Amino acid sequence: MTIRSTGGRIAAYVWLVFAALNIIDLVFGVTGDATYSLTAFTIAVLLLLGCGIAYTVGLRPAIIGDEDAVTVRNPLRETRAPWPAVREIVGTSALTVKFDGPDGRELETRAWIHQTSPRAQAKAEERARRSQDPAAAALKGRTPAAYAAQQLNEIRERQRTKAKSGAPDRAAEAKAEEAAATGTISWSVPAVASLAAPAVVLAGLLIAGAVR
Repeated sequence: MTIRSTGGRIAAYVWLVFAALNIIDLVFGVTGDATYSLTAFTIAVLLLLGCGIAYTVGLRPAIIGDEDAVTVRNPLRETRAPWPAVREIVGTSALTVKFDGPDGRELETRAWIHQTSPRAQAKAEERARRSQDPAAAALKGRTPAAYAAQQLNEIRERQRTKAKSGAPDRAAEAKAEEAAATGTISWSVPAVASLAAPAVVLAGLLIAGAVR
C-alpha cells in the first residue's frame, strides 16, 4: 500500500515542467537572446531550488505499508518500522506511528501527508453525530489519516496472524523477532542535497553580485 498526496504531486510536476522550460529558454534563447549573465545564472539556480522544494514537499512524502514494515517518508526524514516494532498506528488530525527505537525508547513519527486541521476534524465528527445511519456516520467522521491508519493496522494484523499461525518453533521465532525488532528515523540524503546544493550556489552568486 502506498499513499501519496495527489494535489502535491500535480503541483510539483507543474513546477518541474515550468522550471525546465524556463531553463531551456535561458540556455538556448527560445523566446529571445540567450544570456549567460550573473542574473541569468541566479534565476536558473532559483528555479533549481524550486525544483528541490517541489521534490521534497510534493513528490517525496508518502506512507508505505508492505509485508515487512511501515515507512513514513516526510520531506527531509524517513521512518521505517518493522511490524513487530510498531506499538500503535492512529489517525486523527495526522497519521501517527509509535514504535520501538534502537535504544528501547518509544519513538513517534507524524506523516506529512493526510494532515487535517482540528476544525475540519471537528466538522467531520459533527456530521457523524448527526447521521442516523451508523455505517454512514463512521464514514463521515473518518479523516483521510484515520482511513490510512485503518488500512495500515489491517496489514499489521495480517502479518501478526501469519507469524503466529505457523508451527510452534516458528511462533517462538516470530516472538523473538518481535522482541528484537526496532524502527529507525533517518535523514534523506537526496532530499537534503536537492535543497542544500542550489542554496549554497545561490548564496555564492548573491555574494558575488554584492561584491561587484
